[in-house]
Amino acid sequence: MEKEITEVYCGNGRGKTTLAIGQALRASSQGKSVIIIQFLKGNERRELDFLEELDQLDIKIFRFEKMETCYDQLNEEEQAEEERNILNGLNFARKVIATQECDFLVLDEILGLLDKHIATVDMVVGLLKQKDESMHLILTGNRVDPGILDYVDSVTTITTLGREQNS
Repeated sequence: MEKEITEVYCGNGRGKTTLAIGQALRASSQGKSVIIIQFLKGNERRELDFLEELDQLDIKIFRFEKMETCYDQLNEEEQAEEERNILNGLNFARKVIATQECDFLVLDEILGLLDKHIATVDMVVGLLKQKDESMHLILTGNRVDPGILDYVDSVTTITTLGREQNS
C-alpha cells in the first residue's frame, strides 16, 4: 500500500475547497472512501450535497454547525453555541482518523478555526500525529500556522490576482 500524504491548501485566493473536492472526487472514482468535514461554512452552504447522491462514489459530507449563517455573522451567544458544535466536529475528525474510517479525509476550513481561536495548534497537530500513512488528508484555510508545518507533506498557496494587478 502506498504512503498517503497530508496536504494544505491555503492562501487568500478562491478555489481551495474546490481543489480539495476535486481531489476527493478523483480519489473516490479510484474506489477510495472519502469523508469531507466542513467548518465555518454555516448550514447555508449546501452546494456539495449532490456528491452524496452519486451512487457510484463513496463520499460522505459532515457539517456540525447548526446556524444557517456563517460564524462571522453570528452574535457572541450564537458564536459560543457554534463553537461547541464545531468542537464536536473536531472530535468527530479525531475519531475518523483514529478508526481509519476512510481512505481520504478533507478537513475544509480547519485552518480558519485557528485564526478564530476556536481550536489550538496543539489540537490540529494532535489530529495530524494520529493519521496513519494509509490515509490521505487535506486541510484548507486562508493561513497555515507555522506550528503545523512539520506534520504536513506539502503546502499549496492559492492567490487571486485582481484585474488591476494583471495589467
